[in-house]
Amino acid sequence: MIDGAGGLAHLLGFTALLRRSGFAVAPEQTIAWLEAIEVLEPEEIGGVRRAARATLAPPPERFGEFAALFDAHFLGARPPKIESRAAEEEPLSAAEAASAGPEPLFGDAIRASGAKATAAERLSARQFATGDDGEALHRFARALPTRAPRRRGYRGRAARGGAQADARRMFRDAMRNAGEFVKIRRRRRRMRQRRIVLIVDVSGSMKHRTQAHLAFAHVLARAAAAAEVFTIGTRLTRITRALRLRSREQALATAARLVADWDGGTRIGEALSAFLAIPRFSALARGAVLVVLSDGLERGDPTAMGDAVARFSRIAWRTVWLTPLAADPAFEARTAGLMAARPHLDELGDGGSLDSICAHVLDLARERPA
Repeated sequence: MIDGAGGLAHLLGFTALLRRSGFAVAPEQTIAWLEAIEVLEPEEIGGVRRAARATLAPPPERFGEFAALFDAHFLGARPPKIESRAAEEEPLSAAEAASAGPEPLFGDAIRASGAKATAAERLSARQFATGDDGEALHRFARALPTRAPRRRGYRGRAARGGAQADARRMFRDAMRNAGEFVKIRRRRRRMRQRRIVLIVDVSGSMKHRTQAHLAFAHVLARAAAAAEVFTIGTRLTRITRALRLRSREQALATAARLVADWDGGTRIGEALSAFLAIPRFSALARGAVLVVLSDGLERGDPTAMGDAVARFSRIAWRTVWLTPLAADPAFEARTAGLMAARPHLDELGDGGSLDSICAHVLDLARERPA
């Protein structure tokens, strides 16, 4: 049990320590940890440790650091030497349509022009103009149901051939034929569309492309059998439910109210790490196609961005990064963030126009490169 306000404050102090040490801990993970302690009622500190590791989900390569911080906070051990985060950078948070999200956190410095990448968080509202974005999205909506990548499902269907016998149908036939098996029935696993997880960069450096990218996201969420849409900037926001509304104007207006970090800073590595740290979100990427629409201008530590993309590459079926910078024929991944992520990407392609984005997504079903 959590013993009073003092015990609660002590537990919350540990998650604050983790954030200062560079761990991506979302508010809902903290709540899950407290709920786990309430349910399990551990009688020793080992139970609290196991609950913390299960719900706060530190990356495997930092298990030792996590354990050292736990011992320092709860057992009074000597704290490890860890470089703390810059004081002006608030911990990245996650939100989705089901809740209003955490209390807004304001950064001190805001670069409104969007010309350069920055880590400062700028919380603001956004209005989108109405209008048609051309024939590209209409063609994409019509083509996606038949050209989206597919996988074998767990349920079967009757088939003329196949390695698996359909025992259920054979026994039904036998009941109608005096217990005799007169024909061997076959079955195959059904094919299902793979989930497409789309992550849209809404930071200041991408502000001129945000509306077009969200229009594409709306069509994807409506046309795909399974799709999830997130935005990243200085926080991570899930907007899938909003984009499933039939009217694009209504969908984008709803998304505009959900996302708080329009045209702000760029903390891609932390946002992707927060996605992976939340079990409900990371499960969506398992076996899915991950598509990131971003210029990759990371202001923070490029190593975090590379590590996050590496983890995505291990759980996703394909990992695709589409950047408007690749519209230049002479483009090469020269920024620190893209250079760190490039070895783990299945494709780094042109995201400079809606036509190129649609073409890349429709081409996802092709064979993976060797």
